[in-house]
Amino acid sequence: MSNLSLDGVLGLLRAAGEETRLRVLILLRRGELTVSELTHVLGQSQPRVSRHLKVLNDAGLVERYREGAWVFYRSTDAVGDDPLGGVIARLSDRLASSTDRLIQRDLERLQLARRARAATAAEYFSRNASQWDEIRTLHSPDAEIEKASREMLGDHVSDVLVDMGAGTGRMLIALADRYRRGVGYDLSTEMLAVARANLEREGVSHAQVRQGDMLAAPMDADAADLVTIHQVLHYLDDPGAAVAEAARVLRPGGRLLLVDFAPHELEFLRESHAHRRLGFTDEEVRMWGAAVGLDLVRTETLSPGRGEGDQLTVKLWLSAAPPAASAPRSPSNQQKAAL
Repeated sequence: MSNLSLDGVLGLLRAAGEETRLRVLILLRRGELTVSELTHVLGQSQPRVSRHLKVLNDAGLVERYREGAWVFYRSTDAVGDDPLGGVIARLSDRLASSTDRLIQRDLERLQLARRARAATAAEYFSRNASQWDEIRTLHSPDAEIEKASREMLGDHVSDVLVDMGAGTGRMLIALADRYRRGVGYDLSTEMLAVARANLEREGVSHAQVRQGDMLAAPMDADAADLVTIHQVLHYLDDPGAAVAEAARVLRPGGRLLLVDFAPHELEFLRESHAHRRLGFTDEEVRMWGAAVGLDLVRTETLSPGRGEGDQLTVKLWLSAAPPAASAPRSPSNQQKAAL
């Protein structure tokens, strides 16, 4: 959208210059929404809202993506980068802070919809919280793990962070000031609902979560300069495949942060919590990375807490992709994932 033309400018103005479509833009500037959520907030029929969304999508002012049976819409990144798109974005934000009764009613309904979504997510988390709580009593506190992750990554701000197996969105929140744009992938729609509620509650508007398989991330190769996999590998039959997929999406010079457990003997985690692997050694992680051109550059061990009973030791591994001038990476890393 940076190369303006007369037709392009007129197309953008026509797309934005209609009452319902402008209301939609204002709402989507607050975050991603489904068609049904927009229908509820706007008080209009779903076919009518869908027609307006198609106009905005065709103009490049919003984008859509499917997640199972649901379709989400959000304001495009280009809205803020393109000169004319930036004007439309600023006008939308000004209107959102105005006293216009119709717009304020929309925003009030949006807030109610978000509260309902958060309540649903909280109810799900409450029903399943025992699993997470039981495991967390066995290792270092989350705050300590997140602090160690931030220290390992340093102060560098990445352009794009990809969190594979995003779960409840903890890493996207903990590292929010370490990236400009973040996306998390998880297969569980329930966990994604929890993650969205958490991101909204913490005010992390520059990250989204998507339904997607971390072993086949729906994104191009060389798309991210930081990938995180936080306490997910032990659920996988083939953890090395996840490392290979992370290497595929990393740009030259990009980094991969793994957080998981050191080897342990707590067999009940397999029976009660679906763990496939009981921790990993530094050598395993090094070999997985070496197979796809990643170098293990740093490790850190977090001693177990002082609680009673057996404890889990948390490990952090930081690997790096070779810079662009280095030899080409494995051919398998050159494959493109379907959009």
